[in-house]
Amino acid sequence: MTDLTTLEADVLAQVAAAGDLAALDAVRVSALGKTGSISGLLKTLGAMSPDERKERGAAINVLRDRVQTALNDKKAALETAALDARLASETLDLTLPAPHRRRGSVHPTMQTMDEMIAIFAEMGFAVAEGPDIEDDFHNFTALNFPPKHPAREMHDTFFFNTKEDGERMLLRTHTSPVQVRTMVSQKPPIRIIAPGRTYRVDNDATHTPVFHQVEGLVIDKGIHMGHLKWTLETFLARFFETDAVTTQFRPHHFPFTEPSAEMDVQCDRSGGEIKIGQGTSWLEILGCGMVHPNVLRACGIDPDEYQGFAFGMGVDRLGMLKYGMPDLRDMWASDSRWLSHYGFSAFAAPNAASGLS
Repeated sequence: MTDLTTLEADVLAQVAAAGDLAALDAVRVSALGKTGSISGLLKTLGAMSPDERKERGAAINVLRDRVQTALNDKKAALETAALDARLASETLDLTLPAPHRRRGSVHPTMQTMDEMIAIFAEMGFAVAEGPDIEDDFHNFTALNFPPKHPAREMHDTFFFNTKEDGERMLLRTHTSPVQVRTMVSQKPPIRIIAPGRTYRVDNDATHTPVFHQVEGLVIDKGIHMGHLKWTLETFLARFFETDAVTTQFRPHHFPFTEPSAEMDVQCDRSGGEIKIGQGTSWLEILGCGMVHPNVLRACGIDPDEYQGFAFGMGVDRLGMLKYGMPDLRDMWASDSRWLSHYGFSAFAAPNAASGLS
């Protein structure tokens, strides 16, 4: 057994001398690896007699266990030493002034959308979502757009290249396709809002090529314009956080609603800002109406049994009105100074209990 004793002493000396984890692992491989010194001894057992193999194998296993224990103890000691050294080198003097760091904030558009979702959720609406890339059926045909409607042309809509079968995919021009998908996949009663990003070929102080909408849909028996009017007036009062909101409905035309209307809110435009709930001016704020029977039929709903209303409003524009932003294009300018002024704390999530803004 002299050779085993000598080998053990040699390996343990190498373990003790290892100064880091890499050196220790090299010792482990040289001793216990597939071609290591101790592993090589086990390969010699096959040439021995049964009695010799039993005695020699037990001794080799004891040697291997002792070396493994020494390796584990040394590894733990090296890891502890490395952690102590790191903690000592990474100390922080808490008496020093805090370094300057940029503070993130919630974009006004996202804040406004969260406020709108919180209000409608309290009113019993579920949130529905759909794809940004749509087909003609969901974006136009199912919504009762005639074949030659201007919205189907390139000057209004972003189209992709025509497919081999002649179909043209497009960037959705409104979130109304989400309403179509919901009516196709769900049976009435339905009460949903569809927030999301939309795209149109437009760009000025109050329009951008990319903007955000929240559309609403209610389908049930006995639904009428009175339900629509109450829903929108209740929403606006809660959104602008004042009971002094005065609204009016004007007849309008949308292919997917009949009758259709635009809703105006009374405001004061004097002094370079818009003040809701006072003044003698009127500002168009959203479009709405009763869901057209053709839309219900296209989605497999019997218009003689079910009726519904729909509405759509621009999130970015509502944010402008509530928080006094003069130009919609600033929301996309990537100016950190603008965001630091109009941004919101990420910890101030809108809710009915503590308030919206």
